[in-house]
Amino acid sequence: MKVLLLKDVYKLGRAGDVKKVADGYGRNFLLPQGLAALAIPGMLKQTERIRGQAEKERNRLNIEMGSIAEQLNELTLNFGVKAGETGRLYGSITSAMIVEGIEQETAAVIDRRQIEAQPIKTLGVHEVKVRLTIDLIPEITVVVHREGEPPESAYEIEEALDIELEGAGQFTDLQAELEAEDAEAEAAARAADETVQEDTEPAEVQAEASVEDAEAEVVAQAADETAQEETEPAEVQAEATVESDEGESDEESQEEN
Repeated sequence: MKVLLLKDVYKLGRAGDVKKVADGYGRNFLLPQGLAALAIPGMLKQTERIRGQAEKERNRLNIEMGSIAEQLNELTLNFGVKAGETGRLYGSITSAMIVEGIEQETAAVIDRRQIEAQPIKTLGVHEVKVRLTIDLIPEITVVVHREGEPPESAYEIEEALDIELEGAGQFTDLQAELEAEDAEAEAAARAADETVQEDTEPAEVQAEASVEDAEAEVVAQAADETAQEETEPAEVQAEATVESDEGESDEESQEEN
């Protein structure tokens, strides 16, 4: 379905934009929340008015929330928690816990839906985005360290993780190089096989032709011998007939004498 945004919607668009959205998202969220209206001709005529009003409201909010954004960009929240040997938490750091920490440190009122992060489930240093307006999205630092240890221990875990990831990246690069070399060697071997095959094909064809010629010669010779065998009896018979006729002629001559 197509909708006309009445207000700025994060990751979707600004007020006055026409967007195509899933029916469920439009009917169950955007329309009931007053964030959008169906993009019918009557509403589309109001696009410029909606954009103008939204721009004024956006500028007001950006000015109002600007100081809070500056505070949040410099904010670090520390959480001491229980975790296993692998660094996985027995639980998680939720959006509600982050909002509570922000309110305690800055007195700013933030809705947990403005926290752009999944629950944190590992020790370490995490960057979390806070969506104040569509233009203002500061980041706070969330340090999750083991209970009973100083917050600095989380940075040590982060450094160890970076080294491990760097080593994994180097291994991946080396593996990619080896795979590329194997592919080149395979391509070269295939090209060599094709070249050898092209060189041997004429000889094979010539050999096949020689065999075919020899077979044809044998067949022709056999045919000649067969024909000769068939004609010899006829010649013998003809000679016998001639001799018989000559014998009869001699007898007749003797009788006449």
